[in-house]
Amino acid sequence: MHYAPGHEACPLPYSPFKSCTVPRPIGWLSTVSADGLHNLAPYSQWQNLTFDPPMVMFAANQYPDGRRKDTVINAETTGWFVWNMATYALREAVNLSAMAVGPEEDEFDTAGVTKAACLQAPGARVAESPCHFECRYLSTHRLPGDSNVGWVDVVFGRVEQIHVDDSVIRPDGRLDIAKIEPIARMGYYDYTCVRDVFEMRIPNASGVAEDGLEGKA
Repeated sequence: MHYAPGHEACPLPYSPFKSCTVPRPIGWLSTVSADGLHNLAPYSQWQNLTFDPPMVMFAANQYPDGRRKDTVINAETTGWFVWNMATYALREAVNLSAMAVGPEEDEFDTAGVTKAACLQAPGARVAESPCHFECRYLSTHRLPGDSNVGWVDVVFGRVEQIHVDDSVIRPDGRLDIAKIEPIARMGYYDYTCVRDVFEMRIPNASGVAEDGLEGKA
């Protein structure tokens, strides 16, 4: 099977694009508007960029009518957004927060989760989530699409505060990923859960390179 997106019709009943780059971390992002209205929404285009200093990005497509997502507007307006780790225990709350609702509705209430205060960001974080990044907004790179919904805002941020629940830290100082059970986005309506972890070390990595791969502080 082969086709050129945008030039040829997909020969499959479902596009394989979103199911090839998998699994994708979920950017479960909380923000607050300039008027103090809280917002919480998941984004499946989310990733770390670098670690010194720690920087991240997320991408948010427009609505079909051309409106931009509240998360993007709030981040640009207040200068902050907060990442909350999406876990298997919180999967239903993550899904509920994905509903398209008006900016006047508080998705924390819709999802049934609790607000916890941040140290620097003006908005709240999800108290039930085990890990959070408070991210200072850096910039937005706006890319045109072939249709309204194809337009995308790529938002960059610098992580200023990291929160980790002590209960998910192992005695050796690493996160207990199998205990946390993070969820990730696949394609279609499918998700996956991280429960099995295996280790591989690059044979010739040493010194600073090895420390970086291992994630030493």
